[in-house]
Amino acid sequence: MAEQSDWVERFYGLSRLDLPTKQLLTTRSTIIDVAKDTMLFGPGNSPENMLFLLDGTVRVQQVSETGHEIVLYRIEAGQSCVLTTACLLAYDDYSAEGITETPVRAAAVPRGVFDDLVAQSKSFRDFVFAAFSKRITDLFLMIDEVAFQRLDVRLAGVLIKLAGESDKISTTHQKLSVELGTAREVVSRQLQEFHRRGWIETGRGSVTLLDRAAIGKLAGQES
Repeated sequence: MAEQSDWVERFYGLSRLDLPTKQLLTTRSTIIDVAKDTMLFGPGNSPENMLFLLDGTVRVQQVSETGHEIVLYRIEAGQSCVLTTACLLAYDDYSAEGITETPVRAAAVPRGVFDDLVAQSKSFRDFVFAAFSKRITDLFLMIDEVAFQRLDVRLAGVLIKLAGESDKISTTHQKLSVELGTAREVVSRQLQEFHRRGWIETGRGSVTLLDRAAIGKLAGQES
């Protein structure tokens, strides 16, 4: 199967590995397919594989003892999971959950192979820690936003990000509250304010951007 033998080339850092290391990764890995809305991992679980995402999106979120949720980051195609990396390196259990937002295809590399490569291959270590470092920086930025940035600014940024090239977002007030790490009622009030300004139109399970330029300006982005 072609994908089994060439998936390594889809990851910039891995594509620069020496041929024997690439062959080890491809021969010892397994290509897996996971349906949408599946929990890939959760608190208390120990990772048995390092997953390299080939297609789809995985949402990694933290859930408190009181049920409060916040999205920590998303894993996109061509990326690996920093939390899985941390748990593999520390031989620790997950402290957050990863849920597929779309159908997902990934290459699963067994823990034993990961351990051997981290110990023996400098190039593989460089790849692992470069990805780890970037994601940690992203997490610090997210913490800074949650702690210090105004909610309306953050909500505007999330709407622009989720909309992409479209003006209609399939989402709910609850899902947006998880994105922002705040209560659904708080998000609902802010959406009502955006609606009052004529920036958005809300429907059942959707938000439509009517004035992308105004929302983008508030978010500090180019319209």
